[in-house]
Amino acid sequence: MYDFEFLRPDTLDEAIAALDRDDAMPVAGGQTLLPTLRQRLNAPSRLVSLTAIPGLRGIRREGDMLVIGATTSHAEVAREAGAHFPALAALAGSIGDPAVRNLGTIGGSIANNDPSACYPAAVLASAAVVVTTRREIAAADFFQGMFGTALQPGELVTALRFSIPERAAYAKFAQPASRFALVGVFVAQSGTAARVAVTGASEGGVFRWEAAETALSGDFRPEALAGLTPPATGMIDDLHGSADYRAHLVGVMTRRAVARAAA
Repeated sequence: MYDFEFLRPDTLDEAIAALDRDDAMPVAGGQTLLPTLRQRLNAPSRLVSLTAIPGLRGIRREGDMLVIGATTSHAEVAREAGAHFPALAALAGSIGDPAVRNLGTIGGSIANNDPSACYPAAVLASAAVVVTTRREIAAADFFQGMFGTALQPGELVTALRFSIPERAAYAKFAQPASRFALVGVFVAQSGTAARVAVTGASEGGVFRWEAAETALSGDFRPEALAGLTPPATGMIDDLHGSADYRAHLVGVMTRRAVARAAA
């Protein structure tokens, strides 16, 4: 490690002011950032912790919406979201190991937008809204390719607002060592419309599988997906799995997720 300044402000305004330095970086759970510091992939001169700011943590129901504060841990989502959005709670409970779940935060995961992270699939499939210090961003506009988001310099995620679907489920084929998704699929149904979001598979990050959505809309059964597989073009091809293998897994995980949701 190396020397850096560490600040833990009490308000959002103080946090934003503290981040007004070119190489300052925010930190919540640190499950992504701290390993990059140890490897010298990041070297900020100042870290600004968001963990002491009131209002950034917690889960509450607002009508047909579930609002989750940005610094809410995965473990809290797993424990407290189940009564309102069981599929999201189950997803949170599948992330990493107990240490990661107790330290990692939903806002940090979304802001980092790792191509194999679980939450982006739920955010996209649920048509969630990302609330920041400046605006509200629809999920379809927020994710912009691998590790890319619509966040601007100095802009912080403060909460996520999920539309609670009538039925939903998440199915993940986990990479055994990291527990990241080799392929993860979140399906959601409201009325006759279905949404399918895939993480872990594509070089471009999380994406909606529109062919599956068309097949499932009005016929929300695994059988509606028979013989359907996305093209392997653009899928991640690495030591953990070829592009063809990941494309095959997308079909398998989607059918599993639909079966869970339908049950």
